[in-house]
Amino acid sequence: MALVLCFMQSGCNKALNLKPLDQLSDAAYWQTPSDFQLAANAFYTYERSFLDVIFDVPVGVSTNANPHADMKGDLVNTANGFSRGTNTAPTTDNIWSTGGAWSKIRNTNYLIAKAATYPKPADIARYVAEAKFFRAYVYFDLLQIYGAVPLILTPITPDSMAVYGPRASRDSVVNQIIADLNDAIPNLPLQSNIGDNGRVSQGAAQAFLSRVALYEGTWQEFRGNTARANSLLDIAISASNAVMISNQYSLFAPAALGDSAQKYLFILENNGTSGTGLTPPADPRSNPAGLQKSANNEYILANRYDHATRQIRQNVTHTMFGYDLTKNFADLYLCKDGLPVDKSPLFQGYSTMNSEFINRENRMRYNMMVAGQYYWSGNANWRVDYLGDAIERANSNGGAFKPYNNSLTGYHNQKWAVEKNDYDNEEAMDYPVIRYAEVLLNYAEAVFERNGSISNADLDKSLNLVRLRVNKDNGMPPLSNELVGANGLDMRTEIRRERTIELYLEGFRVDDLKRWHDLASFQKPLLGITWTGTQFQTTWPTQSTIPKDGNGNLIVDNIRNFSEKDFLWPIPTQQVQLNPALGQNPGWQ
Repeated sequence: MALVLCFMQSGCNKALNLKPLDQLSDAAYWQTPSDFQLAANAFYTYERSFLDVIFDVPVGVSTNANPHADMKGDLVNTANGFSRGTNTAPTTDNIWSTGGAWSKIRNTNYLIAKAATYPKPADIARYVAEAKFFRAYVYFDLLQIYGAVPLILTPITPDSMAVYGPRASRDSVVNQIIADLNDAIPNLPLQSNIGDNGRVSQGAAQAFLSRVALYEGTWQEFRGNTARANSLLDIAISASNAVMISNQYSLFAPAALGDSAQKYLFILENNGTSGTGLTPPADPRSNPAGLQKSANNEYILANRYDHATRQIRQNVTHTMFGYDLTKNFADLYLCKDGLPVDKSPLFQGYSTMNSEFINRENRMRYNMMVAGQYYWSGNANWRVDYLGDAIERANSNGGAFKPYNNSLTGYHNQKWAVEKNDYDNEEAMDYPVIRYAEVLLNYAEAVFERNGSISNADLDKSLNLVRLRVNKDNGMPPLSNELVGANGLDMRTEIRRERTIELYLEGFRVDDLKRWHDLASFQKPLLGITWTGTQFQTTWPTQSTIPKDGNGNLIVDNIRNFSEKDFLWPIPTQQVQLNPALGQNPGWQ
């Protein structure tokens, strides 16, 4: 383990003071706090990244990769076996079987076990806390995917009886995750004391605890276990509130960016980092205000990238730029009066290619692409001076945007697409493992689900901060009990709406639908633009052969056979054969 870690970490000078590398033994390691720090560094490779949430395995590929990708839900038009309910139990997979989660858990267990005999525990308390955080992190991932799993808290060998034991109960797994996080929190530094959101802080552990407790609390609530749900929702409320009152984090909303902060938050790169081989050199800023990553206090824990030393090495921009979104998603955006499209007198309908974008809240036009606007996607099509002038328009991606180009739905994404001149695969924006907006939304949902109601005061200190971040100057009202009551709205629906819009393409939607026990959203057909009787019927005649629903909307995927068994993934059949005590999840063979 020490050998691998030394090779992985840059500037690993400790090996110079030890035996030759080919003679390095476990006994020569675990002698100083720096040994434990070096071991803990490897745990950061366990974090989610862009690869996990914005790419997915399409229909026809046997493995169930990327279980948290939004492409498996209802917001993005991607046909896959998960959402279509056509998956079968695999022989092996890349999470349970192929050196995945269990190797990670063994590594965290190993550090914790070694720490138990260290003579000065206070000197390594932080790294033990990081190990417990990441053990909880990996176990939560397993819980979301498979449900109940074996609970292994010490290093074991292949011939250990624990290898052949049964799964622990779901409650036991959740209790251990919570216990690990509670053990970690007091031994982690405040964000202000480390100044680096790439390292786990006290706030990160509290925020993650709020995620875990909200997930399992609502999972239990919508499956009839009220007592268990309430105890977990209390934890979610307390943990998210602890982050909120810590004054360590804030939403990214710099005045210099105005309402475009919603767009540029996700593509912040440090200045002076342009793509290699691109000429002439473009403006090296990643946003009009020239703000650097240090201006972002919203990312509580980030998977950090840097143009010079650690590029993402995935073609994020050209994968996500223009990605097909669904009408299921587009219709979620409210009008500027805070009302949904089926209730607002401000809604302009679907008659033209951009009429539905008129009078809508600002997040819609910063997440999605609007007909007639100009867009840039790095590489050969970058922003020259952020003035939107003739020079920039000439360098845009194909000129004025046409929603029927390279699309099945007519709705296009722009989130995660850089505008500066990053070369393909050279993007270096950070991935938000945990961000403050999620914590605020966790709090609002947990309060409502725990009590069956939520006060305006609680909404104003949580959800409304997110809702109004880029909607302060367009007349958008806050969500309130009065707004809900006067317009026949449903508070739960509105809270979920805010979460879905704010966190889309960040790996939450599928898990949210699962914990809400929302079969209906998984089963609804995926729709595209309203075609019949609109401008699209003339400008996009090739869609005449695509099926339409009763309202003239394109039906882009009607094979939506997600069923009860699909809320949990199957355990690989090879593992069940090797250890029959594991059993199989309901409905799978």
